[in-house]
Amino acid sequence: MATVLITGANGEIGHGLLQALAQQGGHRVVALDLHAPDDGVKSLCHRFVVGDILDVPLLRALAAEHDFDLVFHLAALLSTKSEREPTLAHQVNVNGTLNLLELAVSLARRLGRSVKFLYPSSIAVYGLPDPESKRRAGRVGEDDFLTPRTMYGINKLYCEQLGRYYALFYRQLDAETPRGRVDFRGIRFPGLISAVTVPTGGTSDFAPEMLHHAAQGQPYACFVRPDTRIPFMAMPDAVKALIGLADAPPERLSRPVYNVTSFSPAATELEARVRAAFPDWRMTYEPDLKRQAILDSWPEDTDDSAARSDWGWEPDYGLERAFDEYLLPGVRRRYGSA
Repeated sequence: MATVLITGANGEIGHGLLQALAQQGGHRVVALDLHAPDDGVKSLCHRFVVGDILDVPLLRALAAEHDFDLVFHLAALLSTKSEREPTLAHQVNVNGTLNLLELAVSLARRLGRSVKFLYPSSIAVYGLPDPESKRRAGRVGEDDFLTPRTMYGINKLYCEQLGRYYALFYRQLDAETPRGRVDFRGIRFPGLISAVTVPTGGTSDFAPEMLHHAAQGQPYACFVRPDTRIPFMAMPDAVKALIGLADAPPERLSRPVYNVTSFSPAATELEARVRAAFPDWRMTYEPDLKRQAILDSWPEDTDDSAARSDWGWEPDYGLERAFDEYLLPGVRRRYGSA
């Protein structure tokens, strides 16, 4: 039975990942989060620890008690809050990740085997210079336009490089090469939309905010222009991608970090889907020019051909199926809306 550490287990991805691993079986999950879990989440874990990824003694104690085979490092300060508190963002997103990489590499060296480290990155690592360049670029590959303009994007891009270093070059001047290593695998997510959890501060949250406001019968002032277009993914596909990459044989992987994506609608297309389900809903466009500038620096779409070729990535949910079979039924159950 594989022993798994999940940081940020109370977050949007964490909830779905815990459920998926429980259904899959064969995992002993130790979950870590700043906040105590509800009973539904706690029941899916072998152990739930309330604590901070900046607490190095706590992480060392966990590594001493559990021989982790796999780490899903989901804990992060999201993009909007990271812009408002950049120093805190660096502490959580960079120092926290460094702490987890140190946990993984110390375990790998002690046990003499690889420890997998799954890292969710983001389209925030990209930085296109202007909306016209964004339209011309089309689908952007993993190695293009890596000039992020947000603290969150900078943190994510740097941590991708940290992971590559720990996997390939960690203490490369040592006289002897140890047997164990970190098997780092990063995945760049587009905007994620969940029917289960409420949005909590991402710059791409205009999409789930539309849905959750409409399902509650609340008017919504959308903070982007109607023509805003970035890639999105339904939450079950995000969980599927993490597990798929974790399960991939290492010899199949040609790069440390992969794009994954699903659908790339304009804000007006999302509005039309939501309005068709909730025709009395009231929504206006009131662009926040500062947040809009960040979204304009992210690509309209990303090229995920490497993930499809190397480890068989393919989303289950396109735009239509995501709304019809996952998002709309989910929010109706959550809010009791017709």
